[in-house]
Amino acid sequence: MDHQNNMENEAKMFLSQAKTLRLHTGNIVNRSRLKKKCPCSPSEELQDCIQAALSDWKAATKPPSNVRTHLHFSCPAGSQRLLNHFCICSACQTLAVSQLDSVIIAPTWPLAEGENQSLAHLQPAWEELESLVRSQRIAAIGTSDLDKDLLEELYNWAQVKPSSNQVNLASCCVMPPDLTAFAKEFDIQLLTHNDPKELMSAATFQEAVQEGTQDLSAAIWRLEWVLRYSIIVKSRGIIKAKGYLVSAGKGSQ
Repeated sequence: MDHQNNMENEAKMFLSQAKTLRLHTGNIVNRSRLKKKCPCSPSEELQDCIQAALSDWKAATKPPSNVRTHLHFSCPAGSQRLLNHFCICSACQTLAVSQLDSVIIAPTWPLAEGENQSLAHLQPAWEELESLVRSQRIAAIGTSDLDKDLLEELYNWAQVKPSSNQVNLASCCVMPPDLTAFAKEFDIQLLTHNDPKELMSAATFQEAVQEGTQDLSAAIWRLEWVLRYSIIVKSRGIIKAKGYLVSAGKGSQ
């Protein structure tokens, strides 16, 4: 019991000194805890994964004595280029692959009241994804929740064309005819998803970290990005592995 308490205290001290929190849930297909529980939404699944991963780490991992040389990453606020590049490189390193077959970007940056998503919002992130395609870190890139007009704008402007566009099932039961026609003409695959507009709110993330670490000071962490991955057996459609990569930065109390 004393050994367990010491490890938990060391874990809390480790988090208090860290400036960046990066979490990999591991393959959740093999997590017995998640097999017994059926989350009602992707948000609940992510929250449960964060709690479980932090709880497992706190109970089983002894933090290194020198934390400063491993736990610093600086990214200017609003820099989609740096975030995308680091996010993709982290995924390749974590999954031990040199190239990702497909990356779909889900734009969730805040918009002013009455403002609609436009090509200008997409361009910085898309340009970085294009550079990752040219460097062969990504084979194909796609979008999420774009209507026909915005998808056409992106297609005409982009040097690397979108290979797919996800449509939220909550917004339509039938694919819009104009979107279907455009996608067919330019060989863009239309996919469906049921993710909420905001996969995880700041408050939900704080709750997940607090539950996983049993540390109320976890409110100082700010969620930066979330990447969900799936590894699918080719030609069989079987999900071999699935998980999340999460990054958060130290904020002010």
